[in-house]
Amino acid sequence: MTGQGPLAGIRVLDFSTTFSGPYCTHQLADLGADVIKVEAPGGDITRGLGTSRSPGMASVHVATNRNKASLELDLKRPESQELVRSLLERTDCLVHNMRLDAARRLGLDPETALAVNPRLVHVAITGYGSDGPYAGRPAYDDIIQAMSGLAWLQSPKDDTGPAAYVATAVADKVAGMAAVQAALAALLRRERTGRGQAVEVPMYETLVGFALMEQWGGRAFVPPLGPTGYRRLRSIHRRPYRTADGLVSVVVYHEGHWRRFLEFAGRASLLEDERFRTVEARNDNIDELYAILAGILEGRTTREWLKIFEEIDVPAMPVLSLDDLFEDEHLRAVDFFHEITHPEEGSFLVARHPARYGESPTAPPSEQGPPDRLGAGASAAARWLGT
Repeated sequence: MTGQGPLAGIRVLDFSTTFSGPYCTHQLADLGADVIKVEAPGGDITRGLGTSRSPGMASVHVATNRNKASLELDLKRPESQELVRSLLERTDCLVHNMRLDAARRLGLDPETALAVNPRLVHVAITGYGSDGPYAGRPAYDDIIQAMSGLAWLQSPKDDTGPAAYVATAVADKVAGMAAVQAALAALLRRERTGRGQAVEVPMYETLVGFALMEQWGGRAFVPPLGPTGYRRLRSIHRRPYRTADGLVSVVVYHEGHWRRFLEFAGRASLLEDERFRTVEARNDNIDELYAILAGILEGRTTREWLKIFEEIDVPAMPVLSLDDLFEDEHLRAVDFFHEITHPEEGSFLVARHPARYGESPTAPPSEQGPPDRLGAGASAAARWLGT
């Protein structure tokens, strides 16, 4: 589906399923790329995930696969292989998230694909780097959250509770975003050199780097100066705080924040306490400091605290549920949600791409393609092939 935006004119052939790959190609499509999604017989599993009003068009699929044309192909059949080869000759970027052995069996490995089209950017989202001992093992979001340390980070610092998964597919989505970055970098290099290349985006390594960024602690030094970890983020008191009538999210972070807040609360003397006098001391004793903060916040309502924090310039906002997002005044003002219409399936509510481009604006979702029914993208393939 042709579009406008910084990637207008770029063609993407998407062989990915579930979350990581479709999230990547969804963003490329939002940026104007022309995306054809090739699905195995029966379609991507996401077609059945979430809420639906008709088979094959469930909410998870709609969210990550709108504005893509769908081809339903059995890649083991010679005629499907021939069609894919013809499309590959005209493709700028191929994205898949299957295991490399499976890609090789289907002729979608880098060597085969680049032999067909040397200008191709071949992006493979894998579970683990292909040169390591975990190569080829299956990888899903929960597995990568556990392996990368993210699930452990969700457990209380005092080990009073179990490890836990983040309640969103964060590993898949971070890997998908990394794949967008990788695809764009390789496309830029191709513009300079005329040559495509194979790019591998391993979920495990990507999420380890993501998890460690602020958590290196003493392990950032050789030899180590101490254990890993950033104490503030694992404090048992780092959470939305209870007020007199609900919850509030507040980040009392730097020196100015603490001084203004504690002066307002009549507790400014705490900053003369050796435990809280410096940034380093506050971080070392963050549980105690956050416990004090929590106790103070219980004395007023959420509305009162939000007004106070605005006046003393301390970051604070309400705690919203997912349903609250659809009524949020800011998201309404920036026109974040859009209604799109499918000629047979009716209307869907979707989110626009969050970035804004001054010289090459993306089309609003209402002007992009709706989510395609399985196999309904023959006209897009014909357009690519000039037939």
